[in-house]
Amino acid sequence: MRRLAALLVTLVLLAGAYVGVAVWAGERVPGGVRVQGVDVGGLRRADAVQRVQAEPGPRADRPVTLEAGPASTPVVPSTAGLGIDVPATLDPLVGFSLDPRSLLRHVRGGGDVPVVTTRDDTALATRVRAAAVGLDQPLVQGAVDFTAKGAVLLAGQPGRVVDQSAVSRLLAARWLTDDTLAVPVAASAPAIDPAVLQAFYEDVAQPAASGPLKVVVGPRTVKVPLSALVPALSTAVTAGRPRLKVDGALLEKVVRGIDPGLRREPVDARIVLRGSTPTVLPGVVGQEVDPAALAAAVTTALATPERTAKLASAVVQPELSTAKAKALGVTEQVSTFTTKFPVNPPRTNNIRIAVRTLNGILVRPGEVFSLNDALGRRTPAKGYQQAPVIDSGRLTKDYGGGVSQVSTTLFNAVFFAGLDTLTHQPHSFYISRYPEGREATVSFPTVDQTFRNDSGHGILISTAVAGRTITVSFYGTKVWDIEATKSPRANVRQPTTIRDSSPGCVPQAASPGFDVSVGRVFKRGGTTVRTERFYTRYIPEDHVICG
Repeated sequence: MRRLAALLVTLVLLAGAYVGVAVWAGERVPGGVRVQGVDVGGLRRADAVQRVQAEPGPRADRPVTLEAGPASTPVVPSTAGLGIDVPATLDPLVGFSLDPRSLLRHVRGGGDVPVVTTRDDTALATRVRAAAVGLDQPLVQGAVDFTAKGAVLLAGQPGRVVDQSAVSRLLAARWLTDDTLAVPVAASAPAIDPAVLQAFYEDVAQPAASGPLKVVVGPRTVKVPLSALVPALSTAVTAGRPRLKVDGALLEKVVRGIDPGLRREPVDARIVLRGSTPTVLPGVVGQEVDPAALAAAVTTALATPERTAKLASAVVQPELSTAKAKALGVTEQVSTFTTKFPVNPPRTNNIRIAVRTLNGILVRPGEVFSLNDALGRRTPAKGYQQAPVIDSGRLTKDYGGGVSQVSTTLFNAVFFAGLDTLTHQPHSFYISRYPEGREATVSFPTVDQTFRNDSGHGILISTAVAGRTITVSFYGTKVWDIEATKSPRANVRQPTTIRDSSPGCVPQAASPGFDVSVGRVFKRGGTTVRTERFYTRYIPEDHVICG
């Protein structure tokens, strides 16, 4: 019994001693433990934390050098949101424990312990982005420019762009162990290899821009100074190979500016009347320097010591060649019409100007003719004078008065030629010198007369003034025999009398208003093919007494 009691006492004492040792050991870091090279063995937890944090030059404050090719930049981990959590690193090493292994660790001591790190992703990304500015390199394409002083070589450089996400991961993983990190980049190379570009510059570009150029076109020689040549020179790249490019269109303007005789404009064929017979006056071809041929000749010449480009003139065909003019089939008169006009010098002047403008106009097959487009605005600058016109049922004066008589005569030529009358507008009241319902006024730009040449052949307009008459004749190939019909007047309306004392008053003679219908009968070989009708309603011409 005594032995058992003694054994129990001994066990209790041993257990107490074990617990006491465990309590003592739990308050201290095991001997020989180092945190990032700082010895904290045997220190209480708070003292160990203080010693590590007070140690000068902790790893988080020593820069890590990031390298990308020849470029480098330092990054201090602590400024990039990276650091060491000292309390969390020491926590596994201290604290009360009855585990024999914990006591054994204290007895044996320890060495360097792994640290617990901290990471601020936002700060890390911001710092890496700033570092990338010094590591990135823009891609510069090499080039050769041409100046008045010669060719200039612009050296290229490869580009690189730092992979910022990969750098952030790399720095976070290795900042504790590495002083220098080679960062991942995306590299790009110039389109032209520098050696190839250098060879092009020396062998092609420099000789090309070394002096003036001679251009020989047939018997003509043009000297082009270097200052005028180089704007037409540039470098083109095909599959990574540079070549000299000559802008033929620009250079053609240059040589033509120096010698305008290098270009001769073509002359269109014309159809004119010899007596009453349409005759084709042959067109004349022109000549020019073809830009593509010039570019090819100059490219070759610039590679030779003579620097002389030789080429032949290119033929420029007229828009209306002799053959095309003959093919229009303008061989005979297809219609003609004459009207008489009263004595009125300003009005007659306007008629003569309009007649001269229209004479000789060629209307191609399918083309739409516009009288207003042909004559343009009637202005004093063109010689037009003020003469009577109708405005809102009253006579007044305006520039170009009388041109409506030309329009009426033209309309009847269109009518009897059987052409498609697209737009025409009769006068508001009837004028006795015109055919009833077969007349057309005109006023720029609102009232026009237009027709389409649907004859399948060209139409030559011939106009003439003889005495107090206007004649408009159309020449082409006769397609139709046209007959005109006219209905009796209907719905006759009587005029009124107006007394007007205003300064601009123009007197008018009274004339009734009425309705009338005109027919156009299309015949071929004596057989009627179709008939068109034109309906006109005239207002009365009021009797206007001025004064």
